[in-house]
Formats: sequence, C-alpha cells, structure tokens
Amino acid sequence: MAAEDDAPPAGAAPTADPAAAPDPAASWDRLSAVGPFFTLGTAPPPPGAVPLAALRDGDTRPWERRLDHIASRLGTDQRRVAASLAYQGLASRLWSVALASASVLGAVPRLTPEQLYWLPEGSTPDDLWTTEPLPAAPAPGPLSADPDGPDRPRPTGSVALPPATAAAVHRAVHTAHLEPLAHSLRATTPIAPALLRGNSASALAGAGRQLLDWARRARAPRAAERAATLTAALLHHPGTRPEWTEDSGAFRRRSCCLYYRVPGGGLCGDCVLDRPPRTGTD
Repeated sequence: MAAEDDAPPAGAAPTADPAAAPDPAASWDRLSAVGPFFTLGTAPPPPGAVPLAALRDGDTRPWERRLDHIASRLGTDQRRVAASLAYQGLASRLWSVALASASVLGAVPRLTPEQLYWLPEGSTPDDLWTTEPLPAAPAPGPLSADPDGPDRPRPTGSVALPPATAAAVHRAVHTAHLEPLAHSLRATTPIAPALLRGNSASALAGAGRQLLDWARRARAPRAAERAATLTAALLHHPGTRPEWTEDSGAFRRRSCCLYYRVPGGGLCGDCVLDRPPRTGTD
C-alpha cells in the first residue's frame, strides 16, 4: 500500500513513480502532464521542420527563419533581441525535457540532434519533435549530483537510457545542443556569449522551479527530490555558476536577455537590471 505522502490529491497529476511507466508512449504522456515545455511531439515532423543537427553543422537558414518569425511577431527590428529570445526558447525546451525525464522517469532521454526536429516558424514553447521513441525508464536508483562525475552503471531493466545523473543531463543538453547552437547563432548575429550563457542558466533555473512545483502539487516526492538535486547540481556546474547569483535566496542572472527592448516588453523576474535602461526610443 502506498504511503499517504505518495497519494495524489483529487485532480492532481499522477504520482511520478518511474517504475509505473513501462512503455514509451506512456512515458511521453507522463511528461506532458508537467506542462507543454516538458515533452516532445512524436508524430511525424511537419513540412518545414529541420533537425537541430542542421544548425549544429553550420546551416544558418533555420536561424534566419526563426529570427524573422520572432522579430515579426514581437514587432522589433533588432536582430540581437530576436536572437537572444530564440536561443532562450530552445534552451528552455531542451532543459525542460531532459530534467522532466530525469526527475519523473529516472533517466535521461536520447536527445540526439539528428533525431530532434524543430519548426523555426513554430509557436511558443518551441515546437520540437523526436523521431526516436523514448524507451522505458530504468529502475530507480541512487542519484548522482556531480555534473562532471562518471555515470553509475545502468540499473537492471534499463533499456538504452542513461541514468539520471547531472553529468548525463549536462551532456544531453549543453554539450550536444546549447554549446554548438550558440556558436551557430553567433555566426548569424553578433551577440555576447555571456548573454547566451545567462539565457541558458535562466532557462535551467526556470525549468527546475516549474518541475519542482509540479512534483509537489502531484505529491511525487521522488520526482521532487530529483528535480531539486539535479537543478542545483547543474546550476553549480563550473560553466554555469559564474552566470548567476543569489538575491535573497532566489536565482538572479548576471546578464539581461534584452526583452525590455521589445515594444511593450519589460524586465524578467531574474534580470540583473533593477529598471529598464533608456533605449533611445523612449
């Protein structure tokens, strides 16, 4: 019999027991309960969608399409602003999917750039599809918080998924995607590397907060523990820790995503700025 702490309240999302999601389709369905940022489409990608590997390999046309779309939608002619928001959107999706899978299912999905498709003219959250099914999660086991440490051996019953270590999440998101995506974006638009690193840190912190809130509402203590531990470890990675500080115990980035430059925009809650600078158009 389940402990009272694990029993979901009426109307809450189901308790996040990794062993309870044995088939791939059910696994993605479980992640969709967290929110639209935390899952991937599994239907065939629509016309116009491109693999993220294309951006990694130097094709700048998808970035140009995305920047045109964002600039038009937000009514700005500042390419640097559109580039910042485009990168932050992708970073939010990638961190969210990996953290949700690691926390809820106990394993990190294969987010290979060749199998992950993106629609540059898509909505927010960024439309992403995978052509590779999510295998069943491995049995729950000890959680490693070391983002650079070796992964523990795969537990018995695992099907091709690495265990939920911070190192595995970091490799799946930052190394495989965000680092090469930042390089390719900067080939199209001059933008400070520190700004993009700050966008990634902000996206990671936001994904962790939302996932932890969901796990607590769903009375899923194991998912909550994993979400809190993984997010903290990833935020303290040597490549990420310089990009943020704590303000009264809350995450605050050391850079600005430039959203205040969008007509009608303002400062984000974790912005380094206390008030929007004058833009010359005020």
